[in-house]
Amino acid sequence: MSLTISSIENNINLIEVSRDLTKPERIDRFLAKHTDLSRSRIQDLINEGYVTVNDVNCNNKKDLIKAGDRIQLITPAATPLDLIAQEIPLDILYEDEHLIVINKPAGLVVHPAAGHSDGTLVNALLAHCKELSGINGTQRPGIVHRLDKDTSGVMVVAKNDRAHQDLQAQIQAKTARREYLGIVRGVPKGQLGGESGVIDAAISRHRSDRKKMAVVENGRKAITHWQIKERLGNYTLIKFELETGRTHQIRVHSAYMGWAIAGDPVYGHPNKEVSQYLSGQALHAWRLTFTHPVSGELIENIAPLPEGFEKLLTVLRRKR
Repeated sequence: MSLTISSIENNINLIEVSRDLTKPERIDRFLAKHTDLSRSRIQDLINEGYVTVNDVNCNNKKDLIKAGDRIQLITPAATPLDLIAQEIPLDILYEDEHLIVINKPAGLVVHPAAGHSDGTLVNALLAHCKELSGINGTQRPGIVHRLDKDTSGVMVVAKNDRAHQDLQAQIQAKTARREYLGIVRGVPKGQLGGESGVIDAAISRHRSDRKKMAVVENGRKAITHWQIKERLGNYTLIKFELETGRTHQIRVHSAYMGWAIAGDPVYGHPNKEVSQYLSGQALHAWRLTFTHPVSGELIENIAPLPEGFEKLLTVLRRKR
């Protein structure tokens, strides 16, 4: 399909949709396909009133674009970040001009939030990667996916909008593989007593405690694959693979199955046996595999287990 994109000013684009568009298309999908902006960024611009169709303000990402429509898209200058760049050491597993893969330590918050205005991974990234400021909003520049504060392991961060859009699409399409290692308290049994299984249980906010997530009947679809790696007496080392990416998904699903992640202060029962080695839950984002958004190369990064996690494993192996 042909279309005309002209620039009125540096930050204002006029898009004339060709009359050979065969069927209506959602505006957020259409603009993501025909501009360099990510779909999430376009949705933000729509919500903020920066998109018009045929001189009428568009306020719904689901509005349909038809042949002959005229779209005006304004991309305002990036809002100056209130965040400060901080020289916080990063364990870098891979880096090029498009993305950076890091091994996040437990205890490091990914992005600023209430109670954590600085000292986050974002603060560290801003000091290391000067080009992040305009990607994915002002509070989460470059962040493609996140890990909980006390979950360690591998994360990928985009350095430009093209990489951000592509990596998020891979996660949504389930072509990016996210594998975790976790120690659970209990002895899981798969279907027919096997060593693996699938947890398919929808997740949403807890009805009475809004700081927690829970398995609920009408929540968002959540699927976790699991496989036993090693039995450790009353504990078990499990490899988890995410098919979806809901908040606290592995932690919620494990607790729902009756074998919460060891040391989990929210969904489990912290105990001295675990807390002397780990500050929180025994969960580590172990391996991340994705296709490079520019070269098409398959990128696989493995984050070594943290020292405390290794020590806990050693102790449990002696006791079994």
